[in-house]
Parts: sequence; structure tokens; C-alpha cells
Amino acid sequence: MSFRVVHLKTEYVVNPLGLDESKPRLFWRLESEKRGTVQSAYRVLVSSSREALDRDEGDQWDSGKVESASSIQVVYGGKPLQSEGQYFWKVQAWDGEGNPSGWSETAYWTMGLLDRGEWKAGWIGRKTEANVVMQPSPHVRKSFGIAGKVKRATAYATALGLYELRVNGEKVGDLFAPGFTDYDKRVQVQTYDVTPLVREGENAVGAVLGDGWYCGTVGFLGSKVYGERPFFLLQLHIELEDGTKQIVKTDSTWRTACGPILYSDMIKGEAYDARLELAGWDRPGFDDSGWEQPDVRPGYNGLLTASIEPPVRITETRRPISVRRTDAGTFIYDMGQNMVGWTEVKVRGARGAKITLSHAEMLNPDGSLYLDNLRVAVQQDHYILKGEGEERYEPRFTFHGFRYVELIGYPGEADLDTIVGKVVHSDTPRTGRLETNDAMVNRLYSNIVWGQRGNFLSVPTDCPQRDERLGWTGDAQIFARTASYNMDVSRFFTKFMWDMIDAQQPSGAFTDVAPDAGWIRHKMWNTRLNWFAPDNAGWGDAGVVIPWTLYLMYGDTRILETHYGAMVRWVEYLKANSDELVRPSYANYGDWLSIDADTPNEVLATAYFAYSAKLLSRIAGVLGEKRDEAHYDGLFRDIAAAFRRAFVDAEGRIHGATQTVYVLALQFGLLEGEQRDAAIRHLVDDIRGRGDRLSTGFLGVGYLLPALTDSGRLDVAYALLTQEAFPSWMYSIKHGATTIWERWDGWTEHNGFQTPSMNSFNHYSLGSVGEWMFRYMAGIETDPDRPGFRHAIVRPQPGGRLTEAKAEYESLHGVVSTDWKLSPDGAFRLAVRVPAGATATVVVPGSGARVDGEPADAAASPTGWTLAGQTEAAATFEIGSGEYVFESVIGAAAFAR
Repeated sequence: MSFRVVHLKTEYVVNPLGLDESKPRLFWRLESEKRGTVQSAYRVLVSSSREALDRDEGDQWDSGKVESASSIQVVYGGKPLQSEGQYFWKVQAWDGEGNPSGWSETAYWTMGLLDRGEWKAGWIGRKTEANVVMQPSPHVRKSFGIAGKVKRATAYATALGLYELRVNGEKVGDLFAPGFTDYDKRVQVQTYDVTPLVREGENAVGAVLGDGWYCGTVGFLGSKVYGERPFFLLQLHIELEDGTKQIVKTDSTWRTACGPILYSDMIKGEAYDARLELAGWDRPGFDDSGWEQPDVRPGYNGLLTASIEPPVRITETRRPISVRRTDAGTFIYDMGQNMVGWTEVKVRGARGAKITLSHAEMLNPDGSLYLDNLRVAVQQDHYILKGEGEERYEPRFTFHGFRYVELIGYPGEADLDTIVGKVVHSDTPRTGRLETNDAMVNRLYSNIVWGQRGNFLSVPTDCPQRDERLGWTGDAQIFARTASYNMDVSRFFTKFMWDMIDAQQPSGAFTDVAPDAGWIRHKMWNTRLNWFAPDNAGWGDAGVVIPWTLYLMYGDTRILETHYGAMVRWVEYLKANSDELVRPSYANYGDWLSIDADTPNEVLATAYFAYSAKLLSRIAGVLGEKRDEAHYDGLFRDIAAAFRRAFVDAEGRIHGATQTVYVLALQFGLLEGEQRDAAIRHLVDDIRGRGDRLSTGFLGVGYLLPALTDSGRLDVAYALLTQEAFPSWMYSIKHGATTIWERWDGWTEHNGFQTPSMNSFNHYSLGSVGEWMFRYMAGIETDPDRPGFRHAIVRPQPGGRLTEAKAEYESLHGVVSTDWKLSPDGAFRLAVRVPAGATATVVVPGSGARVDGEPADAAASPTGWTLAGQTEAAATFEIGSGEYVFESVIGAAAFAR
């Protein structure tokens, strides 16, 4: 059958476990070889058993035939969902001609423990060892018997700290669970199906605990931010074939001991003594009589919520590209890529010998590791051998940002097979790919993706190597759209929004960092910093920008509904703390790390105030809040007028006269008529006056190329993209960058390394240009009126030295792709792909447009396209799903200015 329903998801995930959402959202895709395929109706069946579903019985929900084109964000509408319930579902769809598909394959989800009263387990830990600063990682275990055949076994686990769960000798789950949250407010619970691991007879369950963000070092905020030591919580629910139920829970009957992990800290690395390994500790029959009784915490007042974020995993293993022996007898490896994770080493040697793995991003001129930019972070892992043949070691509860690894104390001659690198990050699957004819532009895109991989680890960190690694909100909002093209960040940012909500102040102010982790207290009491601003423009605005981004990219209205009140409180807070709608100049960050340009804080803050009000008006419109839509649209217009009165002179010059003030004013729609035209001229003049170089920092850079392109200066945008002189994206690439640097001048030929106190070589903020590369260069854009790429706007804009570009984005409906080539004679060819169930508007630059080799005309084509409009500069088509080839001729004048 040519019309199929495939790729079912629940809450963005294939077959998720342990949900606590009372009305989960369902997603599916359509497949068809036929052009112009649409869905006219669907029917969803949800059943409490696979067998009932196989009989086409929807005992939980039978939606009936629903006349709708929706195949994403379809809200479950059946019977109330029960704790620990299993739900199986499938979909049938009808195409535009009323032909039904077959039923899809079966998908499922399970519910977690929905009532706090269902938690009977206690929080267990181990008492601290006296006079030990960094505590060893506790092991906890429990033996239990099962008298019968197991039908279903489900583990519900979490920790204040980190845990690695073990069942009958097997590791269960992923890395760094339960993730970084504001532990005073909430902790995430992971759900695991351990049915294959649990058996009749004797069993053992256990965990290794790590300090993590709970009681380990958190950035430069110190250690023990939330608590003194880690605690573990587990309920293992077992159902036997005869219907008997059994619960194994953490309590005082468990046993605990320290093991080979002498300490493990997110910022200060790990030490492991293999001589202390506890062979078989996680298996049945182990003698734990010499272990201690655990310490049981009286309780926990935060929320226990189902895990939202994607799990942290090893997503790639990399071999080093070179190794050299130093005069000191150590070995320095080059991994060929600035990455985040750790190294695994294999070694043979004497019992008690110690080796150290030290990690750094760069090398000093003498070839040694550049460690100055780590501040107090210690990116070292230490391993003490047990002396029993070949041994392998990799850390458990720490991570590093590095390209270079120094192996110290290694017995014998190390080679390229001695270590491998493990790439670790939140497993947000790749959704975007982009390639051009220009190797440096391709390297730039690769650097953007690697910067995201390195910094999206439970939260969007600002850097992965020094003593920081915090969830800075300003960085996240400016990069959110780029991130959404590169990878599926639907759940990642959904979780981060809860971090922001948990940190939102009673005043309504969103914070600079989320989770807070003591940052507000640190900032407000630190007289050395002198950063007392109660909010920061561009940082707090993430509370509006990120939900709007998820709506555009995923059609997610629930995140708008859920956080609408918080967004209103933010905008009202800004209004209350303004003087005639002009915001004050107290912001600490401004256009952070701009280069040779000082954007006035009050200009930037007022511009962002207007932008948040503008987005809030649009969000209110999406949610049907018509009164609020009109109110906040009026507020936006009033702020824009106040901005012009306060900051724009008669010649259209904006106070501060930086590239960023013009970019924000243009992109946020704050200017009108001649003022807008003048702002474009002033912006271009500044860029040209610097030799086609930029000066924007974190907040300005993301809007720089879009503002130029939208203002008709595509030529200037491409000149900045491919500029190789300092400061520019290409300058770092010319000097070996494999990730995005934190600052334009992180290293220069004239000055070497910048101030080591803040000089990360793996950041993502300045990589927000990736959004422009997808939306403008490749021409893949979503329609705000039909979001989630239900309707795409395809408008590639060739220019500069690029003659080819191809990109694809895997939307919730399927892959949208473009592939364009521009020949020296001006012949332009564009291949477009639109997934089944979606449509697109395609704008083809140039004249003489042809579709699939045939001349375009005003009539609708029987092959799935319609010519919607044509000028000398471009032709516009409306197309359905399928693959199309467009051709035109672009004259030289199209690129001239």
C-alpha cells in the first residue's frame, strides 16, 4: 500500500516509560510515493493490552474517525490514565481522496507512579568519612528472592546526586541520571523495564552513587550546594505470572560500602583504585555481611517528576590521530577534535602503579597542555592498577572538555591503541545536516554542531571544561533556533523551561542561570563581582523566546499553555521596572563579549523588552487569548515608540551606534519608514568601515545576518560569513578551531591566548549563525501560522562565494530538504523535498522558472505544484509533498550592490 502511517511517538519519544502526563500527546508520520499526499482524517485506538489492540478494541480510547490533517501533537482523549498503566496504541489515516491506510505498527507507553503516596521507599546513603574532603562513591545493594515466574518488573529510581543502577550484575539505564535540576524544587525519576533481568529465585539490585550536581562541585559556586552527600531512592515493582505483586524498596535493610571510586566530581575529576573493586557485589550470592547499614534520610520535600530530558549517553567513540612522547616521559595525544566526555585507557602494570589522564583543549607554544583557562577545574582522572593482566578504565561520574590528553605515569610505551575518546552528551538525535561547496563554511557548520554536542549535557551549559558549566539562559535563547535545526531538542528545552520556572523569582524576573544552584545568592552577595542586577536583558527573555521557538519548530502549544502565566509575569515585571517604557541600564552582561563595540545596556534592554512583549502577543493569539493579544501588541507598539523617542535621532542613528543596536532595532521591528532605511545604511557603513568585519557579541550575533538579509543586504551577510580576517568565524577556523570559541579573540596571532579567567574554546553562542545558514542560505523555514513544518517556506538565497548548498531538516512530519547549485552562467537549479502530509511555499530566485523541466505557467499543474506569483526577481510556487526540481536564471545584477 502506498499510503502508510509510520514512526509513532508519544511525548516526542518512541515507546516511553514512566510518564506522568495525564494527557500525553501522540505523533506519527505519513509515507507515500505519491506527490501531494495529505491526511484528511485519522483514527487512534488505545488499549490496555496488546491483545485487545490486535482485535481493534480501543478499551481506553477510540477516537473514531476524526476529520483532521493533524499528525503531531494529537492529545490523548480517552479514559483517565492509571499509575503504572501500560497503554498500547495504533493509528489509521485517510488520504486526501478518502482512501484509508492500513493500521500502523503498535506503539506503547507506560505511566509512572502518579501519586506521592505510592512512594514507600526511603532515601538511603552512606555516612561521610571523617577528615576526607572528597568522599568515596557509596555502593548500595539488596538481595531478594522471587517465588514464581516474573511477568513484569519495573524499576523506578532517582537520586539526590547521581546513580548507576545494577540488577543481577547488569548495568541499567544511562549516564548522569537523574540529571541536573534545582534539587530544592524537583528531582526527575527514571523508569526502567527490567523484566528480562529479574528471575525466579535469588536476585540482587544495587547502585553506585556519585556526588554530581547535588553535593559535588557546581561551577564556581562551590561544592555541597544542595546537600552534604548523595542519597538513592528505588522502588522495584514485580508482578508474577500468578498475579502476585512484590515491591523491593530502598530502606534500612539494604547494605552499603565504599568501593574503588575514591572520589568523583563533575569539576575536579575522578580517582579510582582498582585494588578496592568489589567483585560480584551486584550479583546474587555476594556476602555483604561486612557492609554497613545505610543512613536513611527522613524525607524529601521537592517534587518527584517523571524524567523529561533525553538521557545522557556515549554517542561516539573516537581514536586519537597522533601521539608523542614528551621529555618528561609522558604521552600527549591529539584527538583531532575538541570534544566532551572522557578517555578510556587500557594498561598492564604492577599492582599499585598509578596513571593519570589529564585533559585540555589547547596546547601551549612549547607543546604542553594549556590548563590556564580551567580556573579551579581539574580535568584529571587517576587510576591505580590492581596488577592483573590487561586493565581498562574510564570514569563514571565526571566529564571533561578537551582535544588533547596527557597520559602520565604509564608503564611501558603507549601508542594510538592505548586510549580512545568517548563523546558524551544528552542524546538529542541529529535532525539537521548542511553542506556547501566551501570547505571553510562546512567546517563552520561542523564546529557549530560540535559546540552543541559538547554543551548540551542535561542543561545547555556555557562551556564544558572550566569551573562553570552552568545553564546560562542568554546563551540558550540566542542559540535555541540553531539547536532546533541541528538536533531534536524538544524534550531537552521542555525540561530546561522547568529549570527556568523553578528559578523564576517572586517578582516575575527570570534568572541568568537555570537551575539556579545558588547563583542568585552568589551574585547578590559577591562584592568582587558587583553584579547586583535583578534581571538581565536577553537572559531573562529566554523564558519567552524558548517556548516560542519550540512552538515554531515542533508545533508545541502545550509549552505555551503551561508557561503562559510565567511569561506574563516576566513582561509585567519588565514593565513595572521601566521608566516610561524605557528599561534601566543596570544589566551586567549587555551584548556579552562584543568586540571593540560597547552597546548601551538601556538600549539593548528596551529592545528586548519590546521583543518579549511582541512574542507574548503572538503567543496569546495562538492560545486564543484575544484580549491579551491586543494588549501586548499595543504594549509592543508603545515600547517601540518609546525606543525611538529615547534612542533614535533625526538621522536614524541609534544611541551607541554599534552594530548590535541597529541589528536588534531592525530585527525586532522597532523602526519605521525612513528610520529603518537609515538604520540599514548605518549598519552597513559600520561593517564596511571595519573592512567587512563584525563587532557583535552574544546577543547581536544571532540576528546580524538575518537583519542584513531581511533588509536587502545579502551581499554584506555573505561577506561577513566568509570573512577570514579577525574578528570572524573563519579566523578561528584558519587557526585550527574544531568548535565555536567563547570569544572572537580567544587566541590571536598578535596576542596569543586571551585572559585565562574566561577563555573557553568550546562554546555555542557565537554559533547562532547556524540559524541563518538553514533559514536563509539553505532556505528551510517554518510557517508560524502552520508551525512544526506542517507548511514549510523554502526560499534559498545564494550569494558570496558559495555556488552550492544542500541541507535537510528532519521535522516531526519527515525530512524537508533543499539542494541548490548556481552555475557561472547564472543557471540556478533547486531540488526540494517535502514529506507526506506537509506542504510548502517555494520561492525560486531569478527569471524563466521551470519545474521538472517544464516551463511554469499560471495554471495549477497536475503534478503537485501551483504557480502563485512571478516577478523579474523570483517565482513563487505552492507545492504538496514529494520531490521537485526548479530551474531559473539569475542575472549578475542579483548579487551586485
